Amino acid sequence: MTKAYSFLLFAALAFFAAIASLSAQEKLTVSYSSVDAPSANWYIAQDKGLYKKYGLDVESIFIPASSTNVAVLVAGQLKFGNGTGGTIASAAVGGASLVAVACFMNTLPYELVVQESIKTKEQLKGKSLGISRIGSSSDVVARVFLRNLGLEPDKDVAIIQVGGAGERAAAFRTGRIAAFPAPPGVLHLTKGMAQRVLISTADFQKPYLFPYICGTTTKAYLANNRPTVKRLVMALSEGSQFFKTRKEESKQILAKYSRQSDAAYLEAAWAVNAKLFERVPYVTREGMDIQLKDALSKKPGSTVKVEDIVDDSIVAELEKEGFFEKFHK
Repeated sequence: MTKAYSFLLFAALAFFAAIASLSAQEKLTVSYSSVDAPSANWYIAQDKGLYKKYGLDVESIFIPASSTNVAVLVAGQLKFGNGTGGTIASAAVGGASLVAVACFMNTLPYELVVQESIKTKEQLKGKSLGISRIGSSSDVVARVFLRNLGLEPDKDVAIIQVGGAGERAAAFRTGRIAAFPAPPGVLHLTKGMAQRVLISTADFQKPYLFPYICGTTTKAYLANNRPTVKRLVMALSEGSQFFKTRKEESKQILAKYSRQSDAAYLEAAWAVNAKLFERVPYVTREGMDIQLKDALSKKPGSTVKVEDIVDDSIVAELEKEGFFEKFHK
């Protein structure tokens, strides 16, 4: 064996060893918190092979409720998942070192579905309202709705944990709850029930800014694995753009993961949410500040600032590189 051949063989073996090592490092599990349309970019990225496109070997798992996702991240069982402004802020004031690196949706598109007989806020008093879990986005928006109506959460209206939008619709059908917050389109799953929308976030005088669908990780993981996090943001951003521009395929994927086949639901869910996915997924500082102030009010003495829990420098980097422009040519 010549020296030149030996050198080439050694170089080739070293190259493939490096590739194998890189592949091992890039394998990870990520989590999303809902099967409803606002979370569609997470499972579209899995379903359409977008993680693989950006060099990642990803297993994507469903963990109901953003509060549970954040708890799993804090425990170190996962490295990257979906958090919301409220859950990230609450964890941070409790001592967790989490950061939102991108938010693919920065508002809460919800309606408050109530029994048809409830036409005023007074008629909602003494009733039960269903959410997924305490601390979740449905919990946040339920409390926002009640306060907007001049009602005191937990005092005037009981808030109980029921499950996802589909489970809340089922609990509404049986009369277990008299109201529930639902993403647009879910109203179609209550066909045949006596119901109406009492209030929606679209009724607010100005958009309710809320970091809703956010790529979340620990500061340590971001610092030590920035290239991997960047690829995750790229895949999820393309998932958002896929939803916005590939209507029929997106509705099919939504039907698959939500296990809902109602055509009116799928159409309404796509129509509303396609407008809300961010073109460039920066985190709303104003929205995060609202959630942080709320979290700080429950944890006197904490000194957490918005800049401690938001680091969307990867988004700025990708924007500078022209990554997002390619979706709009």
